[in-house]
Amino acid sequence: MKKKIKYWFSSFVLFFFASFFILQNSSAQRGIREIHQERSLYRNIIVTEDSTRRCLRFTMTRRTGQNQSCRFLENPQELVFPYAKMTLSSLLVQAEPQRILIIGLGGGTLPEVYHTLFPEAEIIISEIDEAVLRVAEDFFEFEQTDKIKVDIGDGRVYVKRAALRNESFDLVIIDAFNGEYIPEHLMTEEFLEEIKSLLPEDGMLVSNTFSTSRLYDAESQTYHNVFGEFINLRMNNTGNRIIIASRQELPGLNTLNRRAANWRNRLEIFGMDVTDYPRFMSKEIDWNVDERPLTDQYSPANLLNN
Repeated sequence: MKKKIKYWFSSFVLFFFASFFILQNSSAQRGIREIHQERSLYRNIIVTEDSTRRCLRFTMTRRTGQNQSCRFLENPQELVFPYAKMTLSSLLVQAEPQRILIIGLGGGTLPEVYHTLFPEAEIIISEIDEAVLRVAEDFFEFEQTDKIKVDIGDGRVYVKRAALRNESFDLVIIDAFNGEYIPEHLMTEEFLEEIKSLLPEDGMLVSNTFSTSRLYDAESQTYHNVFGEFINLRMNNTGNRIIIASRQELPGLNTLNRRAANWRNRLEIFGMDVTDYPRFMSKEIDWNVDERPLTDQYSPANLLNN
């Protein structure tokens, strides 16, 4: 028995170090180098760079995280990730947001995009980790202005306080990520109800989630319980999905196509053709409606997402 344990342990160690060196060599071959690393109060923050782009990554103790934010070095306006382009397709539902709340800063990509499109709009970003703000400023050229402001603190706390102040936002974007998934207290019915209270009659919520998660059914049913019908945007080239929920009636495919044609030229600078997106924007129920929704009392996100 001891020999078997010793053999298993030796094999595990050999596999671990072999995998480590393979990953290291793969990164080296692609010319990826680490230019910054720090441990914040919440996570490890790593900034990497190769010949074409610079990326921000959050890592947790259980596994290495995926890139949270990237920007091209030669053309910073062009969006790297499909999910960011998918988020912009929500403009086909609501075209002119003038007060925007973004939960989660990352490298600051979305605030910069919306500021480019709507320079007079007020954009508030709720970011829990002050180190993320510092990294975004130092390595991704993010800058606070009189129109773009960052509130350091938990996004749910910000939403609760904003509701007590009777504030409203035309657009709320949930783009929070802790290195593994969306923080579970930002996924519950109660939280979505709190966000809904901030939206005017034509207000909209846009959430960046995953299409391949075991949480898919529970997540979908949770949004449906709060908002009713919503647009589910899933595309073939990404594991992300974008949920677009609104207090107003959602447009049909013909309207989305017409609006996409009008937006096409304005959004080309971000490296996207928005006319490709309406056919992937569905209002059909494609989840198990008997799945238990996520609540403050029942939100086993970490367990379900394993």
